[in-house]
Amino acid sequence: MSEDMLKIGSYTFRSRLIVGSGKYKDFPTTKAATEAAEAEMITVAVRRVNITDPGKENLLDYIDPKRYVILPNTAGCFNAEDAVRTLRLARDAGGWDLVKLEVLGDTETLYPNVVETLKAAEMLVAEDFQVMVYTNDDPIVARQLEEIGCVAVMPLGNPIGSGRGLANPFNIRVIKERANVPVIVDAGIGTASDAAKAMELGADAVLVNTAIAEARDEVLMAQAMRDAVRAGRKAYLAGRMPKRAFASASSPTEGYIWD
Repeated sequence: MSEDMLKIGSYTFRSRLIVGSGKYKDFPTTKAATEAAEAEMITVAVRRVNITDPGKENLLDYIDPKRYVILPNTAGCFNAEDAVRTLRLARDAGGWDLVKLEVLGDTETLYPNVVETLKAAEMLVAEDFQVMVYTNDDPIVARQLEEIGCVAVMPLGNPIGSGRGLANPFNIRVIKERANVPVIVDAGIGTASDAAKAMELGADAVLVNTAIAEARDEVLMAQAMRDAVRAGRKAYLAGRMPKRAFASASSPTEGYIWD
């Protein structure tokens, strides 16, 4: 386990829990939860959370970019042009080249617009961004995004902020089995058991925001997510026992004297 590192593009991480920065009541709570999660990467919606204007209250006053990898994302973008423009702004402001692309289809479901996502991914990869990309749980689309050059694919478990867990574990497993880049479950995680299940399926990491930010105790939930991700990863590496149709005695009966 000491050498079980997560490699995304040119970056290497010990933690397989990525956290978000939205929906917290204030920046100090964001900081406390991020520290409790022992995360090494935090994603930031450039359009909603200030990381570019030093003249206003800034997340970077609380989250040290020397300690954490800042992952700018394009939440709130509904076409490829807006998404690419947003990430260009982030790179100009902070030099960030590892980015999270998400192009949404509508404001109600927040499902990805696949056509615009593919278009934006091609543009960003051509500009030497290292693109982690939010997508639906379609193995074909995931493969196309990898072929474009994205450094990680991030299939949703359920709609953003729903907290409903994994809607289609089979598709997550298929995406993982076919991928040559990290597969990170993004969206839908509601509690620690959801994170553990995603990791047990073989996901390389999970991204969690709302489940921590909207918990009654954000710091305690961050710790729970940290532990769940670690346990799920260990279970995946250990290899679960086979499922059987009938009982199987846990102790041998041969060689014993019976009354």
